[in-house]
Amino acid sequence: MSALETQVDGSHYKKLKIQPVEYIHANEIGYMEGNVIKYVSRWKDKNGIRDLEKAKHYIELLIELESK
Repeated sequence: MSALETQVDGSHYKKLKIQPVEYIHANEIGYMEGNVIKYVSRWKDKNGIRDLEKAKHYIELLIELESK
């Protein structure tokens, strides 16, 4: 079984048509943006509002770092 076919701790990514890691990698998306995609993609099936708060935090970090 490949690493993309294996998911540790749940199935919240495997049920998506395109896994966030594949999309992020294929589009050469950076760490901060990748985390936003990851948390927004899974929020309904994993940690709910907590994941949206994490995505928001990464957006705030990105804004802060890019504003300097």
